[in-house]
Amino acid sequence: MASNTSKTARASVRAGQAGQGGALSVLGEFKYLIPLNGGKHAYVRNLTNGKTSHLRTDSEAFVEEIRVLAGAGHAIKIRAELNNLAAAYPSDGWDTCEKRLVEAGVFEA
Repeated sequence: MASNTSKTARASVRAGQAGQGGALSVLGEFKYLIPLNGGKHAYVRNLTNGKTSHLRTDSEAFVEEIRVLAGAGHAIKIRAELNNLAAAYPSDGWDTCEKRLVEAGVFEA
């Protein structure tokens, strides 16, 4: 069975679903962002196409992936998740990441 996601991405998702490691779901809620490498990279889980992408958080591809999710009605949850990541990992730059997304107009309706 061929897959477009990496072995590491699949393992990360399986670990989170099992309640280990970074816990991808909390009380049944879907987690969109899986932080990696001190906030420099993240897995972005996309409900609209079922894929998980490994992206640099300062890349245009990251901004566009979040824009797609926000356009599909997930903006409030993604923003809350970014705020939670900023609170949990204050030195990882998640507040800066959210600011870049806001400046790019990602969360505007």
